[in-house]
Amino acid sequence: MSASALARGAKERLGLYWRLVRLDKPIGILLLLWPMLWALWIAADGWPGWRLLGIFVLGTVLMRSAGCAINDWADRDFDRHVKRTAQRPLTAGLIRGWEALAVAAVLSLLAFCLIRELNALTKWLSVAAVLIAASYPFFKRFFAIPQAYLGIAFGFGIPIAFAAVRGSVPPLAWLLLLGNIFWAIAYDTAYAMVDRDDDVRLGMCTSAITFGRHDVLAYALCDLAFLLIMAWVGQIQFLGWPFWIGLLAALNLGVYHLTLVAHRDRERCFKAFLHNNWLGACIFLGTALAYAIS
Repeated sequence: MSASALARGAKERLGLYWRLVRLDKPIGILLLLWPMLWALWIAADGWPGWRLLGIFVLGTVLMRSAGCAINDWADRDFDRHVKRTAQRPLTAGLIRGWEALAVAAVLSLLAFCLIRELNALTKWLSVAAVLIAASYPFFKRFFAIPQAYLGIAFGFGIPIAFAAVRGSVPPLAWLLLLGNIFWAIAYDTAYAMVDRDDDVRLGMCTSAITFGRHDVLAYALCDLAFLLIMAWVGQIQFLGWPFWIGLLAALNLGVYHLTLVAHRDRERCFKAFLHNNWLGACIFLGTALAYAIS
């Protein structure tokens, strides 16, 4: 085989791995990134420094990517029956199961290497984060609201950030994590509403199925609980007016998202899920500016 053919083959393989870890769809990275950034700024009382910021941003990308590979491996026998996921590389047979596990292992190892010089608590919490991320796909088999567990997985960067900055995890960090759990239930319920028919047929558990005809109300209440918890955090930290403007912007976006999911239309529900990125960004921007002017 010629060198050019080998190069083409390698490029195609890397493209499949790129799709496997969803780097072509960065919404998951963003929904992981915002809570971690809230926590990093609050834990550091402002700018955390380039070193910590770089470690946590790159670590977020690596761990989300590893989580996608594990998720696809765990769901490989289900995804082929769901229109939205049927053409994923592993499901479509373009790569093998061991390759997905190998990609996840390599990415997790690289993420752990990033924190090798941080304190022991940060390392232990990072191990817990890996275990939570790896076990999440299996919760969909039996847990009525797996979106709550997803909220823990997507928000575990919060206690890790506090551990890295302060060497401890105060109650404030767990309060932030609780808020993120409610937020994740909300936005991932919108996501689950897209696949509801397929999930019912396959016997999967999702919040959209569990909440049933009360799914829109549950979405609204979870979003409200999240915003109230963030307001509580702002009061505890005595954050200034930029934070409250950011929270008000997030509230307005939450109302907009509610109008999108209200009629349970698949495309509009998916749009609400994607648009939650901007809600998280508003809270981060408000938080960062509040510390910058304090």
